[in-house]
Amino acid sequence: MTPARLGLLLAPGAGAGRDQATLVALDRRATAAGLVVRRMDFPYRREGRRAPDRPAALVLAVREEAAALAARCDALVAGGRSMGGRICSMAVAEGMPAAGLLLISYPLHPPGRPSALRTGHFPAIGVPCLFISGTRDAFGSPAELEAATAEIPAPVTHRWVEGKDHALRGADDAVCDAALEWLAQL
Repeated sequence: MTPARLGLLLAPGAGAGRDQATLVALDRRATAAGLVVRRMDFPYRREGRRAPDRPAALVLAVREEAAALAARCDALVAGGRSMGGRICSMAVAEGMPAAGLLLISYPLHPPGRPSALRTGHFPAIGVPCLFISGTRDAFGSPAELEAATAEIPAPVTHRWVEGKDHALRGADDAVCDAALEWLAQL
C-alpha cells in the first residue's frame, strides 16, 4: 500500500510573489520530506498589478490552485505568508477541503489599528492550524493573536520567532523547522 501523500499549497503575501524566500525555503524542505508542494501567485501578480484583488477573487484563486494540487495528493494543507495565509484560511472557512492551515505572519490587523481585526471567519475554521509569527510583529502581538485564535474551534498551535517582525527576515530555518514538525503530526 502506498503511503498517503500530503500536499502543501503556499500563497504569498500582498507585496510578494511565489518566489518569496520563506516560501521557496519551505518548498525545498517540504519536498525533500516527501510532500507535494505548490507555490502560487495571485492573478493580480501574474498580470503585473501591484494592488491585490478583492478577497472574493483571491479566495477563488486559492480554490483553483488547491483543486489542481488536490489532484496530485491524498490530503492538502493550505497556507502561506501574511495575506496569502489569511486568504487560505478564508477559503477553508468557506468550505474548501483541507487537512490543516499553515499561517506564517498572519496579518491579524493593520499596523496601529488593533480594532480592525481580520478574524470574522475564525469560528468557521474546523481544521488544525499552525501560526508562526515574530514576537515583534506590528500586525498582531503574541497576546493579540493568541486571544483571537481562541475563536477557532479546532486545534491551534503557535510558534513564536523571538525578536522578529512581520517579515521574519533571517528566520527561514526556524519557520521551516516549526512547519515540518507540525506537518509531520497531521
